[in-house]
Amino acid sequence: MYTILVVDDSPFIVDVFVTMLERGGYRAIASYSGQEALDILKDVTPDLILLDIMMEPMDGWETLEHIKNTAETKEIPVLMLTAKQLTPDEAQEYGSYIEDYVLKPITHRELYDTIEHVLNRKNTIKLDIEAAKKAGFDQKLVEEYGRLSKNVDVNKRLLKILETTYDLHDSKIKVSEKISHAIKNMASAIKGQEDRLDSIRNDLGRVLEEK
Repeated sequence: MYTILVVDDSPFIVDVFVTMLERGGYRAIASYSGQEALDILKDVTPDLILLDIMMEPMDGWETLEHIKNTAETKEIPVLMLTAKQLTPDEAQEYGSYIEDYVLKPITHRELYDTIEHVLNRKNTIKLDIEAAKKAGFDQKLVEEYGRLSKNVDVNKRLLKILETTYDLHDSKIKVSEKISHAIKNMASAIKGQEDRLDSIRNDLGRVLEEK
């Protein structure tokens, strides 16, 4: 059974998601502030964290930075669960820290599917890395493969959110040049990451075949 930490400063929201998670077969731990979440993480290592952004006095982004800058907690997947629309600046600044960005309200099925996607991706990358190490694949390339495998998937999901929020093809929606430029740059960066990831996968495939 996976353990999931739910962090939100609204007791009602926490209770709703704890109930949803327990119905889905997960073990849920409630936290009502960023600081309380950090305190809980000193004693508990959940499989995933659902973290709200709009909290006080410590908001979700600040809480996220504490989690990812602490050795004992930095590997825990964090899924941002919020009613706040994602901005290009947030996607660029925090994309490497998070596993996904889910907008509330969300159905039971959407929540379960997102959690399973995140956890399955983490397990798949872990198995691929173990196989690469056993095959004698270059350590630096193994680390790059693991990082890119996660980042490409996360960034593509974030880009999809941005493209839905700021529809560049809808003339009725006025999008600033800065936002438009940021989204196009993100798409271009993801293409470069995908190309690099494909190259590493091809090299890894050859190494595994030789074994």
